Amino acid sequence: MQKLWSQLSSPRHLVFFEAAARTGSFTLAAQELNVQQPAVSMTIKQLEESLGVVLFQRSHRKITLTNAGSRLFSDVTRAFETLAQSADAIQQFTSNDHVTFSASTAFNNYWMLPRVRQFQSKHPDIDLRLQSSNREPDLNAETISLAIRLGNGDWPDCDCALIAEEMIYPVAAPRVLASAVNLTNVAMLLSQRLIHLEEPIRERPSWQHWFHAMGVNDVPPSGGLRLNDYALVLQAAMAGEGFAFGWHHLVGPLVKQGLLLARSEWAWKTGRGFYLVWSKNRPLITKAEVVREWVLSNAPTS
Repeated sequence: MQKLWSQLSSPRHLVFFEAAARTGSFTLAAQELNVQQPAVSMTIKQLEESLGVVLFQRSHRKITLTNAGSRLFSDVTRAFETLAQSADAIQQFTSNDHVTFSASTAFNNYWMLPRVRQFQSKHPDIDLRLQSSNREPDLNAETISLAIRLGNGDWPDCDCALIAEEMIYPVAAPRVLASAVNLTNVAMLLSQRLIHLEEPIRERPSWQHWFHAMGVNDVPPSGGLRLNDYALVLQAAMAGEGFAFGWHHLVGPLVKQGLLLARSEWAWKTGRGFYLVWSKNRPLITKAEVVREWVLSNAPTS
């Protein structure tokens, strides 16, 4: 950065240059910048001396960019546009006028997106932003209004409301389940191709946990597809890659649509739940309260 300012002398020079190049006039640039025309002319001259090139061809009534000036104008314009976008994003970030909803990719994809159009048609004034994350966000440190967490509902830093009890059962594409003709009990699922969820950060149940809850203590096969995101697990299951364990609040609609079939009689209720959470230390803005009530009104527990 020191080298840059030794070449350009001052950031002010770039501002004056951009205005003059864009308007095609030192006079118009001076009016826009609220300075006298000689100040613009002198600043451009200093910039040219610093760079050792002529940036404008000057005539009596107009100025024209040289090749060097055109190159600099293109780069300066792009840099200023990036800065403007950054400034806009920061203003929106700090204005707290939008609602950020953080959840897993699967929850946003299979629970929020099928419902969000209805919400937007009812509340077009609310800027609802879905954020997908593979970790539990810190609502007090990040500008996140609402989030989904799996647990027992006891978080010292958050208020919460139950969205759905955690209930898991095997699901598979119709053709996969149709081919498993001898699948008459839980233990026989051990001989089927299983899709494993291996999240790198959040703790989630595994097939071994599910089999153990079903009274089968044999170690499930190590083979099968292994994925680190539950949205991918469901896509693989619908593609016929094998059996996945399905969280009821997400796979229920897919089963109704016939995209998956379920052995819901083998459901495991873990005693935990998926909760909508928000910070205890930072009050929700009115728009976030509207989103919270809408989410809860659409929850299976309501």
